[in-house]
Amino acid sequence: MMELFEYLKGNTYPGRGILIGKGGEDGNTTVTAYFIMGRSINSRNRIFEATSDGIRTKAFDESKCVDPSLIIYSPVRRFENKLIVTNGDQTDTIHDALSHGGSFESALMTREFEPDAPNFTPRISGISDENGYELSILKTVPGENRGKKSIRCFYCYDFERGIAHIIHTYEHDGEPIPTFEGEPRRFALPELPIDDFALGLWNSLDKENRVSLFVRYTENGRENTKIINKQN
Repeated sequence: MMELFEYLKGNTYPGRGILIGKGGEDGNTTVTAYFIMGRSINSRNRIFEATSDGIRTKAFDESKCVDPSLIIYSPVRRFENKLIVTNGDQTDTIHDALSHGGSFESALMTREFEPDAPNFTPRISGISDENGYELSILKTVPGENRGKKSIRCFYCYDFERGIAHIIHTYEHDGEPIPTFEGEPRRFALPELPIDDFALGLWNSLDKENRVSLFVRYTENGRENTKIINKQN
Protein backbone atom coordinates (compact mmCIF):
# COMPACT_ATOMS: atom_id res chain seq x y z
CA MET A 1 0.00 0.00 0.00
CA MET A 2 1.48 3.37 -1.04
CA GLU A 3 2.30 5.77 1.77
CA LEU A 4 0.01 8.82 1.91
CA PHE A 5 2.71 11.48 2.04
CA GLU A 6 4.64 9.95 -0.87
CA TYR A 7 1.43 9.74 -2.89
CA LEU A 8 0.78 13.46 -2.48
CA LYS A 9 4.39 14.42 -3.14
CA GLY A 10 4.05 12.80 -6.55
CA ASN A 11 1.27 15.16 -7.63
CA THR A 12 1.88 18.89 -8.09
CA TYR A 13 -1.82 19.72 -8.32
CA PRO A 14 -4.48 17.41 -6.82
CA GLY A 15 -6.58 20.55 -6.25
CA ARG A 16 -8.76 20.35 -3.16
CA GLY A 17 -8.77 17.16 -1.10
CA ILE A 18 -10.69 15.43 1.69
CA LEU A 19 -9.32 12.65 3.89
CA ILE A 20 -11.27 10.72 6.54
CA GLY A 21 -10.31 7.66 8.53
CA LYS A 22 -8.66 6.37 11.70
CA GLY A 23 -5.16 7.33 12.74
CA GLY A 24 -3.46 9.33 15.45
CA GLU A 25 -0.91 8.02 17.89
CA ASP A 26 -3.04 4.96 18.71
CA GLY A 27 -4.29 4.36 15.17
CA ASN A 28 -7.86 4.60 16.44
CA THR A 29 -8.52 8.35 16.49
CA THR A 30 -10.92 9.76 13.89
CA VAL A 31 -8.88 11.87 11.48
CA THR A 32 -10.41 14.44 9.13
CA ALA A 33 -8.34 16.58 6.80
CA TYR A 34 -9.13 19.11 4.10
CA PHE A 35 -6.65 20.99 1.93
CA ILE A 36 -6.93 23.59 -0.80
CA MET A 37 -4.47 24.50 -3.53
CA GLY A 38 -4.45 27.23 -6.14
CA ARG A 39 -2.85 28.28 -9.40
CA SER A 40 -4.42 31.74 -9.84
CA ILE A 41 -3.84 34.81 -7.69
CA ASN A 42 -7.52 34.70 -6.67
CA SER A 43 -7.33 31.06 -5.55
CA ARG A 44 -4.09 31.59 -3.66
CA ASN A 45 -5.44 34.64 -1.85
CA ARG A 46 -7.21 32.56 0.81
CA ILE A 47 -6.84 31.41 4.38
CA PHE A 48 -8.79 29.09 6.67
CA GLU A 49 -10.41 30.75 9.67
CA ALA A 50 -11.99 28.91 12.60
CA THR A 51 -15.74 29.33 13.21
CA SER A 52 -18.04 28.17 15.99
CA ASP A 53 -18.82 24.90 14.20
CA GLY A 54 -15.88 24.41 11.82
CA ILE A 55 -13.94 26.65 9.44
CA ARG A 56 -14.54 29.06 6.61
CA THR A 57 -12.36 30.33 3.79
CA LYS A 58 -11.52 34.01 3.79
CA ALA A 59 -9.67 36.32 1.44
CA PHE A 60 -6.24 37.08 2.90
CA ASP A 61 -6.09 40.39 1.03
CA GLU A 62 -9.63 41.66 0.40
CA SER A 63 -8.39 44.09 -2.27
CA LYS A 64 -7.22 41.16 -4.43
CA CYS A 65 -10.44 39.13 -4.20
CA VAL A 66 -11.87 39.11 -7.74
CA ASP A 67 -14.71 36.53 -7.72
CA PRO A 68 -15.65 35.05 -4.34
CA SER A 69 -18.44 32.79 -5.67
CA LEU A 70 -16.47 29.51 -5.78
CA ILE A 71 -13.65 30.24 -3.35
CA ILE A 72 -15.35 31.70 -0.26
CA TYR A 73 -17.42 29.12 1.65
CA SER A 74 -17.53 26.99 4.81
CA PRO A 75 -15.59 23.77 4.13
CA VAL A 76 -16.23 22.25 7.57
CA ARG A 77 -19.38 22.34 9.71
CA ARG A 78 -20.71 20.18 12.50
CA PHE A 79 -24.30 18.92 12.71
CA GLU A 80 -25.03 17.17 16.00
CA ASN A 81 -22.57 14.24 16.10
CA LYS A 82 -21.68 14.48 12.41
CA LEU A 83 -18.79 16.36 10.84
CA ILE A 84 -19.37 17.65 7.30
CA VAL A 85 -16.46 18.59 5.04
CA THR A 86 -16.70 19.71 1.40
CA ASN A 87 -14.96 21.82 -1.22
CA GLY A 88 -17.81 24.30 -1.68
CA ASP A 89 -21.09 25.75 -0.52
CA GLN A 90 -22.64 22.26 -0.61
CA THR A 91 -21.52 22.11 3.03
CA ASP A 92 -24.52 24.33 3.77
CA THR A 93 -26.77 22.27 1.48
CA ILE A 94 -25.91 19.13 3.49
CA HIS A 95 -26.27 20.89 6.84
CA ASP A 96 -29.67 22.31 5.87
CA ALA A 97 -30.88 18.92 4.61
CA LEU A 98 -29.86 17.15 7.83
CA SER A 99 -31.59 19.81 9.93
CA HIS A 100 -34.83 19.12 8.03
CA GLY A 101 -34.67 15.32 8.24
CA GLY A 102 -32.84 14.76 4.96
CA SER A 103 -29.61 12.92 4.30
CA PHE A 104 -26.12 13.41 2.90
CA GLU A 105 -27.23 11.71 -0.32
CA SER A 106 -30.52 13.58 -0.72
CA ALA A 107 -28.74 16.91 -0.27
CA LEU A 108 -26.11 16.18 -2.90
CA MET A 109 -28.64 14.89 -5.41
CA THR A 110 -29.72 18.54 -5.71
CA ARG A 111 -26.20 19.71 -6.65
CA GLU A 112 -23.76 19.22 -9.52
CA PHE A 113 -20.17 20.03 -10.51
CA GLU A 114 -18.91 23.62 -10.37
CA PRO A 115 -19.70 25.88 -13.36
CA ASP A 116 -16.05 26.79 -13.98
CA ALA A 117 -15.64 25.84 -17.65
CA PRO A 118 -13.49 24.36 -19.10
CA ASN A 119 -12.49 22.49 -15.92
CA PHE A 120 -15.97 21.80 -14.49
CA THR A 121 -14.37 21.13 -11.12
CA PRO A 122 -16.02 18.26 -9.19
CA ARG A 123 -17.77 18.87 -5.91
CA ILE A 124 -16.27 16.54 -3.31
CA SER A 125 -17.89 15.97 0.07
CA GLY A 126 -17.51 13.86 3.19
CA ILE A 127 -19.39 13.17 6.39
CA SER A 128 -18.51 11.14 9.46
CA ASP A 129 -19.82 10.12 12.86
CA GLU A 130 -18.84 7.46 15.39
CA ASN A 131 -20.13 4.67 13.13
CA GLY A 132 -18.27 5.37 9.90
CA TYR A 133 -17.94 7.81 7.04
CA GLU A 134 -19.06 8.60 3.52
CA LEU A 135 -17.37 10.34 0.61
CA SER A 136 -18.94 11.70 -2.54
CA ILE A 137 -17.94 13.23 -5.85
CA LEU A 138 -20.23 15.09 -8.25
CA LYS A 139 -18.58 15.44 -11.65
CA THR A 140 -19.43 16.05 -15.26
CA VAL A 141 -19.89 13.24 -17.72
CA PRO A 142 -17.23 12.99 -20.44
CA GLY A 143 -17.84 13.35 -24.16
CA GLU A 144 -20.42 15.44 -25.95
CA ASN A 145 -22.41 16.13 -22.78
CA ARG A 146 -19.38 17.35 -20.81
CA GLY A 147 -20.47 20.34 -18.75
CA LYS A 148 -24.15 19.49 -19.28
CA LYS A 149 -24.82 16.24 -17.38
CA SER A 150 -23.63 14.94 -14.00
CA ILE A 151 -22.32 11.74 -12.45
CA ARG A 152 -23.01 11.51 -8.69
CA CYS A 153 -21.00 8.90 -6.79
CA PHE A 154 -21.25 7.92 -3.11
CA TYR A 155 -18.90 5.71 -1.10
CA CYS A 156 -19.73 4.41 2.39
CA TYR A 157 -17.03 3.02 4.70
CA ASP A 158 -16.75 1.33 8.07
CA PHE A 159 -13.86 2.61 10.15
CA GLU A 160 -10.70 0.49 10.11
CA ARG A 161 -7.87 1.02 12.56
CA GLY A 162 -5.07 2.97 10.90
CA ILE A 163 -6.86 3.28 7.53
CA ALA A 164 -8.22 6.35 5.69
CA HIS A 165 -9.57 7.26 2.27
CA ILE A 166 -8.74 10.37 0.30
CA ILE A 167 -10.56 11.99 -2.59
CA HIS A 168 -9.43 15.10 -4.47
CA THR A 169 -10.79 17.20 -7.28
CA TYR A 170 -8.14 16.61 -9.94
CA GLU A 171 -5.98 13.72 -11.11
CA HIS A 172 -3.06 16.07 -11.77
CA ASP A 173 -2.24 19.41 -13.35
CA GLY A 174 -3.25 20.09 -16.96
CA GLU A 175 -5.20 22.27 -19.38
CA PRO A 176 -8.06 21.69 -18.77
CA ILE A 177 -7.35 20.04 -15.44
CA PRO A 178 -8.36 16.36 -15.55
CA THR A 179 -11.06 15.29 -13.09
CA PHE A 180 -10.36 12.76 -10.33
CA GLU A 181 -10.91 9.22 -11.59
CA GLY A 182 -12.13 6.06 -9.88
CA GLU A 183 -12.89 5.46 -6.22
CA PRO A 184 -11.40 7.29 -3.22
CA ARG A 185 -7.88 5.99 -2.55
CA ARG A 186 -7.14 3.90 0.53
CA PHE A 187 -4.06 4.50 2.67
CA ALA A 188 -2.54 3.35 5.93
CA LEU A 189 -2.08 6.41 8.13
CA PRO A 190 1.12 6.96 10.11
CA GLU A 191 0.58 6.83 13.88
CA LEU A 192 1.50 10.43 14.67
CA PRO A 193 0.30 13.21 16.99
CA ILE A 194 -1.73 15.88 15.22
CA ASP A 195 1.07 18.44 14.87
CA ASP A 196 3.40 15.93 13.22
CA PHE A 197 0.68 14.51 10.96
CA ALA A 198 -0.48 17.97 9.86
CA LEU A 199 3.09 19.06 9.14
CA GLY A 200 3.78 15.88 7.20
CA LEU A 201 0.63 16.38 5.14
CA TRP A 202 1.43 20.05 4.53
CA ASN A 203 4.99 19.28 3.45
CA SER A 204 3.66 16.67 1.01
CA LEU A 205 1.70 19.32 -0.90
CA ASP A 206 3.44 21.23 -3.69
CA LYS A 207 5.09 24.32 -2.16
CA GLU A 208 4.07 26.57 -5.05
CA ASN A 209 0.40 25.54 -5.17
CA ARG A 210 -0.56 24.73 -1.56
CA VAL A 211 -2.79 27.30 0.14
CA SER A 212 -4.35 26.01 3.39
CA LEU A 213 -4.78 22.82 5.43
CA PHE A 214 -7.25 21.77 8.13
CA VAL A 215 -6.73 18.67 10.28
CA ARG A 216 -8.95 17.47 13.12
CA TYR A 217 -8.44 14.56 15.51
CA THR A 218 -11.57 13.37 17.35
CA GLU A 219 -11.50 10.81 20.16
CA ASN A 220 -14.16 10.13 22.78
CA GLY A 221 -15.89 13.41 21.96
CA ARG A 222 -12.72 15.48 22.34
CA GLU A 223 -11.57 17.48 19.33
CA ASN A 224 -8.09 18.74 18.50
CA THR A 225 -7.75 20.96 15.44
CA LYS A 226 -4.75 22.20 13.48
CA ILE A 227 -4.93 24.87 10.74
CA ILE A 228 -2.00 25.80 8.51
CA ASN A 229 -2.18 28.76 6.11
CA LYS A 230 0.49 29.64 3.58
CA GLN A 231 -0.47 33.28 4.02
CA ASN A 232 0.16 34.32 7.61
